[in-house]
Amino acid sequence: MSDDEASAIARDPAPAVGRSIRLLGLLAEAGRALTLTELAAGLGLAKSSTANLCLSLEAGRMIERVPLGYRLGIRTAELGGAFAAQFNQVREFYAVCEGSPALASELVQVAVLDDTDALYLARYEGSRSVRLGTPLGSRLPAALSATGRALLMTRSDAEVRALLTRGPLPRLTEHSTIDVDAVIEKLVAARERGWSVDEEESFRGIVGVAVPLEGWAPGDPQLALGVGIPVADATPERVGRVGAALREAARALTNPFSASRSV
Repeated sequence: MSDDEASAIARDPAPAVGRSIRLLGLLAEAGRALTLTELAAGLGLAKSSTANLCLSLEAGRMIERVPLGYRLGIRTAELGGAFAAQFNQVREFYAVCEGSPALASELVQVAVLDDTDALYLARYEGSRSVRLGTPLGSRLPAALSATGRALLMTRSDAEVRALLTRGPLPRLTEHSTIDVDAVIEKLVAARERGWSVDEEESFRGIVGVAVPLEGWAPGDPQLALGVGIPVADATPERVGRVGAALREAARALTNPFSASRSV
């Protein structure tokens, strides 16, 4: 445990709650079951103290015990769904996609900006959609993903630079743009075009297209709508058609009086 982490824990007004949150974070980051020993090491706690945390979280269905240790429980999925559902646009999102001739057959996702990542909240799986997509609750670097770039499109170049220069940009594929100036150039082009594009930069074999989506009410977060297209099918015509359809969907979802209409 670092000195900064130890200091933060010392300032925690509710240590048990803070430790429980950190335990859930360890399981989320691992993406697999962790043993009691692994959890205790990650928390910097004794196994007995970690076991007590696990018992409490297990009783609340926040985690569950499996043969290989502990994993996130069903209650975390319920809470994630409840978080997304509190935004009117997410509730209307599925009907808008279903009513769009261009989007009804696509894999469409909703994301929100979380620090330097695009965090995925909802997905609509159209009739011919690829089954890859980004799992709900997962995240991708905003600098590389189409949804992330759509979220950055509405910010000034100075704001984007301040956000992305906190650390090196990751390289997820051989196509990833890891230079901040190059990312900003792509954002300039996206603003002119009306939608952002990720050409196999976050997933090999997938071209992403996305647009920003403004909130309905004050305090609602800015969202993004994105579509993943297999690279073999990502012709300029299809990318343009999807981009235009996403803009129409965003317009419908920005106006609460038109969200129930076909786009």
